[in-house]
Amino acid sequence: MSVLVLQPGNRAQLSQWLDAGDWVVACLCAAWCDTCRAYRDTLDELAARHPDKRFVWIDIEDEADVVGDIDVENFPTLLMQRGDTVAFFGTILPEMKLADRLIQAQTAGDPKAAAGSEDFNLRLRLAEA
Repeated sequence: MSVLVLQPGNRAQLSQWLDAGDWVVACLCAAWCDTCRAYRDTLDELAARHPDKRFVWIDIEDEADVVGDIDVENFPTLLMQRGDTVAFFGTILPEMKLADRLIQAQTAGDPKAAAGSEDFNLRLRLAEA
């Protein structure tokens, strides 16, 4: 499965996935960030390893109206969401095995909301953008 690079013209696709209850794994990065550019290949590989999930690349500057006041302090930052439930939001080390284990753990079974995660709900942010 390929990674969707979020842009104004394809936001409806992300909304449809969230409305359908698909697991969405979003990487919040920036074009100027060397770590992000290097991590893009990792995200592509993760998408291939998890074809049952939807992967999205969100440039925090290009998509500032969607990201809003989400405080991305470091890169890469991952967000895992199903429907309105944000199961994970945080910075991780840019390592394939770590991200792979995190995705498996966070998306097993019914999602459990991460503490304070309502601020990071992509579904609501897309509706407001």
